[in-house]
Amino acid sequence: MAAIITAALDAMGGDLGAAVVVPGADIALGRHPDMHFRIFGDQQVIAPLLDRYPRVKQATQFQHTDVAVRMDDRPSQALRRGRWKSSMWLAIDAVKANGADFAVSAGNTGALMAMAKICLRPAAEIYRPAIAGLWPTLRGESLLLDCGATIGANAQQLFEYAVMGAAMARALFGLQRPRVGLLNVGVEEVKGLDDIREAGQMLKEADLSHLEYGGFVEGDDIGKGIVDVVVTEGFTGNIALKTGEGTARQIAAYTREALNQSLISRLGALLAWRAFADLRQKLDIRRMNGGVFLGLNGIVIKSHGSADAEGFASAIEIGYSIARNGLLQKINQDLTEYRISHATPSPAPSPPKVPV
Repeated sequence: MAAIITAALDAMGGDLGAAVVVPGADIALGRHPDMHFRIFGDQQVIAPLLDRYPRVKQATQFQHTDVAVRMDDRPSQALRRGRWKSSMWLAIDAVKANGADFAVSAGNTGALMAMAKICLRPAAEIYRPAIAGLWPTLRGESLLLDCGATIGANAQQLFEYAVMGAAMARALFGLQRPRVGLLNVGVEEVKGLDDIREAGQMLKEADLSHLEYGGFVEGDDIGKGIVDVVVTEGFTGNIALKTGEGTARQIAAYTREALNQSLISRLGALLAWRAFADLRQKLDIRRMNGGVFLGLNGIVIKSHGSADAEGFASAIEIGYSIARNGLLQKINQDLTEYRISHATPSPAPSPPKVPV
């Protein structure tokens, strides 16, 4: 029997807190019976929910805390109030102590990143962590990073994002050599900022065995799925992600409006309900829920604060997949390969002097 995968859940984060965390855990457990949970939060809130979901209760180790990070807390405030004792910190600390394979929180993104960086520490050779998110495409799903962990990135950091994103694509999608592209204002090599062009050159010269560099991609290429991983810095990545989510909602609203304009359109919708059900699934932004913090000594998943139970289950399942398939080991493997291939050889020893 395969080893149990344990998820540490911050039950007090997000707009709805435990009301979606426990039902979301139940959905994920139904799909992955080899899961166990460590849930952190207020016992008065969570105990009645666990009683309603006995399957989750049986698979859960619960720890009470009455301290929760507020959604409007600044990272510094969250650290002062919640370090060592909040549900968010305790979930992350469970990963550090090897008591969980990954942590999931729908809480304050800035606070979660700050606590994760302090508690887990950035991995060796990684200068800046990044947030990687799923993006539905015409060919399936791709990854986008950085989705907003930090603003700006130099060439070395973009290179690291590419390596980490490719490792995640291998763990999540089962690809042997994911295709990686750099988001740019054009596909020509002479276009874009110096850091983007330099990162492209680094990826081309690295020729890593587990990563295929696909060159530059433009914004309208993301949804086409021409690459498995789209790499950019956090400012641009967050705008791209929010634009994609907003566009999905807009198209869904337009479709509902068009289908309800007349009796004939409603009849057409009834006749084509299977096609519209498929469209609804593809436009469901809950499928995009679950940003993975990459570049730390542990796995942390950020769920949308407004996620429902199905959305929170999606975030848990992403953590399950990448933990089951050894994400951290794959990142370390790829970075080690790069370091070895680009190590500066030691100078040859000087020949011994012959006495005269």
